[in-house]
Amino acid sequence: MRPLRFLVPGTTGRFRCGGLLVELQTARMLSALGPVEVVTYRQREDGRPFLADLLREESLPGGAGAALWIVSWGFDVPWLLRQLKGRACAYHAHSSGYGFSLPAGVPVLAVSRNTLGYWGDRAPRNPLWLVPNALSPEWLERGQRTGAGERSIDVLVQRRKNSAYVLKQLVPALQARGLRVEVQSGWVDDLVDLFNSAKVVLYDSADYWRGRGVTEGFGLPPLEALACGCVVFSSFNHALADTLDPGRIGHQLGSGSLPADLEAISAAARDPAAWRPDQAALTALLASASEADLLTRWRQALEVVNQHWDRIVAGEPALKAPPRWWLQLKTKLRPIGSLAGRLRP
Repeated sequence: MRPLRFLVPGTTGRFRCGGLLVELQTARMLSALGPVEVVTYRQREDGRPFLADLLREESLPGGAGAALWIVSWGFDVPWLLRQLKGRACAYHAHSSGYGFSLPAGVPVLAVSRNTLGYWGDRAPRNPLWLVPNALSPEWLERGQRTGAGERSIDVLVQRRKNSAYVLKQLVPALQARGLRVEVQSGWVDDLVDLFNSAKVVLYDSADYWRGRGVTEGFGLPPLEALACGCVVFSSFNHALADTLDPGRIGHQLGSGSLPADLEAISAAARDPAAWRPDQAALTALLASASEADLLTRWRQALEVVNQHWDRIVAGEPALKAPPRWWLQLKTKLRPIGSLAGRLRP
């Protein structure tokens, strides 16, 4: 299998975010399969290779032993793929909706069915694989050790991505009912401990992503909360619908009216056991998000991606899908052609 190179803009400062941590975790996890490097391309960092240097120093690879480059960073993807033209690469697709098209033959490693379906429509002839994000072991281990009775926070809300409805209407109304509500903002050293201290977690990202025109690529916070034994009230936009099932695994947030939310969340804080997910379904969900399960998925995906690039390097042309405008034009012109045939003498 080809060595892997994960491209990220940087790993410190303004680049530090949830998406970066997931990408670094994936790189660490896949080091069990073979050599892995994390390569930066905007910020030079001590001890890490820099994209421009590697491209200048290395000639275009021609053999199967060359690296497989993994790109992922949203708006940077088209530029990165132009830089990597002629090299084996794959798109690790999180959020969708950026509007760009992929070159023929570039595989898509989608983190959710929502994203998989998006690229199944936009790039139906590119190799497509589903490789959801993994929960790191501490989420599963800590979730098993902490009981609901020991939790000091009735309702936990992470400020980032949550809606104005949650922050400005729901939180004050819950506090007025005497519930212990914590709104977390900024960096937390031990996020696992924070989740294990909460009975109920609220996550409403629909407005956040609608305002940006792209999607919730995977939605780790609700899954992390479920792993820690919390009751989750969430929106069901985009990839959140991959893991959440209204009333069975998680509950809808913003369901009809403010009083309805207040009654449901208050009841869940009083008696979390009555509102917890279906345990068989949750156990299966968490098992599918374990690193062991995801490592198997990645191994299968990378074997096929490597075989695909072996064929391309050997000279086989990549399949191309007809452009959408051409398919739509043919559909519009078909009735005209049919009418002309009927009118022909």
